[in-house]
Amino acid sequence: MMNAILSVSSIIFPLITYPYVTRILGPDGIGKVGMAQSVINYFTLAAQLGVPIYGIRECAKRRDDKEALSRLAYELLILSLITTVISYAVYYLCITCVPKLAGEKNLYMLMGVSILCSIISMEWLYKGLEQYTYITVRSLIFNTTALILIFLLVNKTDDYVIYGGLIVLAPCASGLVNFIHSRKLLTRPRSGLRPFSHIKPVLVFFAMSCATTIYTNLDTVMLGAMRDDAEVGYYRTAVYVKIALVSVITSLGAVMLPRASYYIEHNEKEKFKEATGKAINFVLTVAIPLMVYFIIFAKETISIISGAKFTASIAPMQLIMPTLLFIGLSNIIGFQILVPLGKEKYVLISEIAGAVTDFIINLALIPRYGAAGAAIGTTIAELVVTTVQMIAAKGQLVSIIKMKNLIRPMLGTVAGYIATIMIRRLTLTDAITMLISAVAFFGIYMSFNYSKIIMWSDKRQK
Repeated sequence: MMNAILSVSSIIFPLITYPYVTRILGPDGIGKVGMAQSVINYFTLAAQLGVPIYGIRECAKRRDDKEALSRLAYELLILSLITTVISYAVYYLCITCVPKLAGEKNLYMLMGVSILCSIISMEWLYKGLEQYTYITVRSLIFNTTALILIFLLVNKTDDYVIYGGLIVLAPCASGLVNFIHSRKLLTRPRSGLRPFSHIKPVLVFFAMSCATTIYTNLDTVMLGAMRDDAEVGYYRTAVYVKIALVSVITSLGAVMLPRASYYIEHNEKEKFKEATGKAINFVLTVAIPLMVYFIIFAKETISIISGAKFTASIAPMQLIMPTLLFIGLSNIIGFQILVPLGKEKYVLISEIAGAVTDFIINLALIPRYGAAGAAIGTTIAELVVTTVQMIAAKGQLVSIIKMKNLIRPMLGTVAGYIATIMIRRLTLTDAITMLISAVAFFGIYMSFNYSKIIMWSDKRQK
């Protein structure tokens, strides 16, 4: 329940602020901040060194032993702080010596604070212990504060630096509170710590995260390098819609990773299989209609969110929507099946394949097609990732995925599509069109899948 609230809030807060910010800052301002976020993500990745995913899994295994849990948490934090110092040294060198970054040094210095905050937040500890009530309440408080400040302080085109700072305010404040609160969950270890004992497994997860971060941020970085800030702004707006929708689809996977790891650790194979089946069912039921609906209504969505200046975001948004399904499936297969089973090397292979695919396609298409080319690259890369993972997990998937589970989602989506096509012929404003079409599309879809959704909800409550 708490994770559902957190997922909904992660959509609602941007929905409130983004339409305002895009109209104030325009494509160039949004593009500069988006470029900074993508660059900083690389250095955050280096600082974290694969600890976030590894930490969730290992904390879940040790949550019944406070001494072992505390030792693990202290060791992972020390290891992360060491890599953070190295990451910051290289980061400062880059924003000083690379002309494109040096030109926006104030922006990069301000937003770069988030690298340290992502480390001290120890989010992996709270997720491993499944403390979603705490995570949700904390996030709601700081996101609300950031939302209010955005409306108060971002008033003109040149305020993109302020906007960048406010974007990292909530996660930085959360990180500080997490760090202080963690003392209530941990005890000081009784004997010497060995942070480097985790290097080998952490590096595997680091390689996985590295491949993922490369291909999820590579499109933005290559757009910024090969085109201009405005093109980045168009693409980031399309990606913003995708991220909001993906957060709904992947919300269950975030909750289920520690639970799945716990089942495997305690050899509860039937419960593991049941949990995985529910998760895949959820993805198929939610991702398919969202993907189709927002492909159809990309024009209206972009118009409402960002206005007429961002019409160039429509095609990229339509091209990137299939990733809702691909990411949803790979999130479950990779992090709920392969990782708990200790087969993370296959996740790494899939993500390397995705990164290479993304780079090659971006190199070929971005110079000519800009944001649309980047969207094509991302979609194909996500398809490659999902395909490789499905092959690696085929032994488990054969007994989990049932083709009959696709019938109702497909029928409901087709029926909803027919209804919305008729609505589009009416002469209405974009907002009214989306309101009526959403009610019709998802109302019809729910009528086809009502019993399935109720069944999933009942199982989840149990």
